[in-house]
Amino acid sequence: MIRKIISFTVAAVLFALLVALPLWLVKMSQFKAIGKMYASMVPPPTTVTALPVKEETWENTASATGSLVAVQGVMIGAEVAGKVTKIGFEAGAKVAAGDLLVQLDTSVEEAQLAAAASTAALANLNLQRARELREKNTNSAADLDAADAQAKQAAAQVENLRAVIAKKTVRAPFTGRLGLRLINLGQILKEGDPIVSLQTVDPIFADFSVPQQQLAEVRAGAVVRLETDAAPGVKFEGRVNAVNPDVDPVTRSVRVQATLDNPDGKLRPGMYANVDIVLPTPLKALAIPATSVLYAPYGDTVFVVDEQKDEKSGKTEQILRQQIVRLGEARGDFVAVLDGLKAGDVVVTSGAFKLRKGMPVVIDNTLTPKAELAPKPRNT
Repeated sequence: MIRKIISFTVAAVLFALLVALPLWLVKMSQFKAIGKMYASMVPPPTTVTALPVKEETWENTASATGSLVAVQGVMIGAEVAGKVTKIGFEAGAKVAAGDLLVQLDTSVEEAQLAAAASTAALANLNLQRARELREKNTNSAADLDAADAQAKQAAAQVENLRAVIAKKTVRAPFTGRLGLRLINLGQILKEGDPIVSLQTVDPIFADFSVPQQQLAEVRAGAVVRLETDAAPGVKFEGRVNAVNPDVDPVTRSVRVQATLDNPDGKLRPGMYANVDIVLPTPLKALAIPATSVLYAPYGDTVFVVDEQKDEKSGKTEQILRQQIVRLGEARGDFVAVLDGLKAGDVVVTSGAFKLRKGMPVVIDNTLTPKAELAPKPRNT
């Protein structure tokens, strides 16, 4: 029995050596051939979009936040007490300087004025007679002085009553837009009671602050552009009209005031606004599309296309080089590069996330996305 087992084992080993070994050797040679084939294969170049880096001149601006203030604004109130007999305005209406707003009851003052006018007329007649008698030397100088004083006193009483009547006629002190009406017909007003707000909103002031480092570049006449969420997508342009002479000792900033046209009344006093001040010195920048940048915590990078000569084939290839950059201000679709690139470097503008350094590429700008300093995307 043992001899049969040994014979069977020897036969199996001989079968493995004569049949399985040649098969294994054949397969190993095939795997080696496939490995050599893949090792000799060169992947085709990847198609990318790329543009050369250019030095551009950007408009230099400083940003600030500010508030809108009326050029002229006042809460119109009653100068004297009285009863409202006429309201000559509508809430929110535009008025011109001198327009009647409110008329208070003047019946008592008008009656007193008629009596005072009569008294003044009599006093003038007495003064005239006193002068004639004095010329004839039939009265004393004291009589003439007394008559003159009585005439002046009567005239002053007339003017006093006319002034009271005028104060009971409330008129717009300047041209502007009215607010909400705070009185009603027949209401008894006391001295100082509010009637209506009047604001001049065209033009309108924008007050904001700039840091003291920019004080030398912010001067009267500088162009200012303003945006507010009350009018999205609209830019209002004006000019600086005044710069505060002193610096705030707490914030080290300077208050600046600009004037803007506001014919449509879209800007209102008290509004919050974002302000851009155009500085006189332009900004030089190496600008690249923002889509070129791979943002990462350890450093932002871009892919630069370099031309290299293949030692074996002698052909010139375009190879990617990953370059760390230091970025500056972003404006529109562009971002400024402060360090890491120079003018003329060719930078990949799209699809950088799928690339790697050392990869051969072919540049095709047929479908290059258009980058703009002031993009206006449409809501589709």
